[in-house]
Amino acid sequence: MTHTRQMKWALSLVCFAGLIQTSLGQTPARFEQKEFVISFWVDPPADEQMDVHYRRIAEANFTVVLGGFGATTPEQMKRQLELCEKYGLKVILPGRQGPADQLPDGPACIGYILKDEPTAAEFPELAARVKEFRAARPGKLALINLFPSYAPLSALGTPSYDEHVRLFVEQTNTDVLCFDYYPMMTPDADGRQGYCENLEVVRRHSLQAGIPFWNFFNTMPFGPHSDPTEAQLCWQIYTSLAYGAKGVLYFCYWTPRGHEFPKGGAIITPEGRPTRHYEQAKRINARLQQLGPTLMKLTSTQVVRIKPKEDSRALLKGTPLRSLSDGDYLVGIFDHADGRQGVLLNNYHFAYTAWPTVKFAADPDKIVEIDPQTGEEVPLRDDSPDMPGLQLSLDAGEGRLFLVSE
Repeated sequence: MTHTRQMKWALSLVCFAGLIQTSLGQTPARFEQKEFVISFWVDPPADEQMDVHYRRIAEANFTVVLGGFGATTPEQMKRQLELCEKYGLKVILPGRQGPADQLPDGPACIGYILKDEPTAAEFPELAARVKEFRAARPGKLALINLFPSYAPLSALGTPSYDEHVRLFVEQTNTDVLCFDYYPMMTPDADGRQGYCENLEVVRRHSLQAGIPFWNFFNTMPFGPHSDPTEAQLCWQIYTSLAYGAKGVLYFCYWTPRGHEFPKGGAIITPEGRPTRHYEQAKRINARLQQLGPTLMKLTSTQVVRIKPKEDSRALLKGTPLRSLSDGDYLVGIFDHADGRQGVLLNNYHFAYTAWPTVKFAADPDKIVEIDPQTGEEVPLRDDSPDMPGLQLSLDAGEGRLFLVSE
């Protein structure tokens, strides 16, 4: 068979396969998240130091680069793809403009970001764009990031935030729910409750749709927001995990310039110098990478907030925990893919450690903890064995993940 005839035969097979797929009513493959996502807003500039930039991202234990700021031309995005592949990173490329089938692609690419904070009037157009990407790039994500719940209704374009999220999921048929929320955490402004309420809305809609959710959290001073401590970074992340997030994204990695950001202070300065947040993120992300495989096997079933002086027994009824000594906690309850239950116990304080006395509903030999240093299942450990009962030490803002067998 000649080369030309071989090409024609191969093309005929492809066309025939496409006809069979259409006749059977099959739809293009959707994005399926397989690994926990640790990413950020604002990728590094596409300059002569790109290799250094991307090595540094990998060394800080990020897993996914979200593009759209540094690498913007097709040539720059191809270089971005090469460097992500070189350093074991994945990338979400900008997909706001141009036909989907003409955008750069490669082994490191898991998707394309289409829009940040759309109003509801844009949902139909975005739905068409999602459909286009699903057909042209099967299995790749078409990412859209939503407003936070404190955005004005005029920006949302709906009577409520809940309706905004519901309509978005319904109309766009998205593969991942993603939003941003930057809680105030200063002595005279506490936005933690609003952060949790936003997480609960998105958690509910993601479970109903059977899709994962991710969220952006604050990493830098901007506008009225203060510069978070490492414990405040932990609080935002572990709170998201307690609600079932399958991805967390720092705002920002590379410090953007502009009137809102005169202090700078993201993970990397505009000049390319790591701030203290770099080492903080590196430490936190190392633990997230180890927890990630287990987190991906968990489905959220309940989130319980236990405030000081509240009856933990009543609030935890029906969960794998029976009680916690007095304190301020957030507890995420999950079903594990293997039939066990998961418990993510969070210290709701970001300024104080906590040492709760914990009573599980199961015997200690049926409980394991996911070691944040290794990702392995380790036996339950009493942090203060000379005291009555089981004591668990929680650093400020920290969370610990346990699995419970029946």
